[in-house]
Amino acid sequence: MTDFKKNRSHLGKLISHALKEDIGQRDITTDLLIPPGQVSRGVILVREAATLCGLEIAERVFRKLDPHLNFKPLRKDGDEVSAHTVIVRLRGKTRAILSAERVALNFLGHLSGIATKTKTFVKKVYPYKAVILDTRKTIPTLRWLQRFAVRCGGGHNHRFSLDQMVLIKDNHLAALGSVDLSGVIGSIRSQSSKPVEVEVTNLHQYQEALEARPDMILLDNMSIGEIKKALGLARRFKKTERPLLEASGGIELSNVRQMAQTGVAAISVGALTHSLRSIDMSLELLK
Repeated sequence: MTDFKKNRSHLGKLISHALKEDIGQRDITTDLLIPPGQVSRGVILVREAATLCGLEIAERVFRKLDPHLNFKPLRKDGDEVSAHTVIVRLRGKTRAILSAERVALNFLGHLSGIATKTKTFVKKVYPYKAVILDTRKTIPTLRWLQRFAVRCGGGHNHRFSLDQMVLIKDNHLAALGSVDLSGVIGSIRSQSSKPVEVEVTNLHQYQEALEARPDMILLDNMSIGEIKKALGLARRFKKTERPLLEASGGIELSNVRQMAQTGVAAISVGALTHSLRSIDMSLELLK
């Protein structure tokens, strides 16, 4: 998992902070009831249909408290499972299992929630060519994890940070005032090799952006009819000269298939990461 290798130090600190937040000074109930040397076996099960994400993180949470804990995943990230599926078997110190339980399940439930929602959108647009993109509407410092969950669900990642591409939005244009968009893009390209995308909200802006030849045009909160007209206008250019079109704004399961049917290359969905429901997971010790 490339993300975890790149962010090994970040993930270790994140897990440490999460355990410290949840445990505090000590897990007083477990410490008072469970002998230090006791060993237990248990399972993690999914109580509802889901697309999984976060198994390796859960393993690391448990092993932070018991380095010798045996963690055996029965499924892998990206797998679709039905309700009441056992996804992990584990054996280790009882104290460690009980104290790490909530943090491990929180990571699993949250990331699986993103993967599951993404998979629902991806299935909704099949077999059309439009890819489902995430956005930067993520929990601060957890973006790389949430983006990994989007990929587990079959989605694709948009720019991770502001330095990865030029995206000229309405507020940039408002700050500049009256501008020649072609001149602006020409100036940008003389200073940077990064891809250039322009956000538009109506067909007038779209025509201006189309003439400026950016790499992508973001069609923000435009209707299905407007998007179809936009695609028609682009056909007067050779395929190799047409910018890719991305639909965004107000995208829901009820309309995403219609968006995909228009022929846009990508559909960005903020709801993948900013409004989701965690998947119900549970850990059960075996007697």
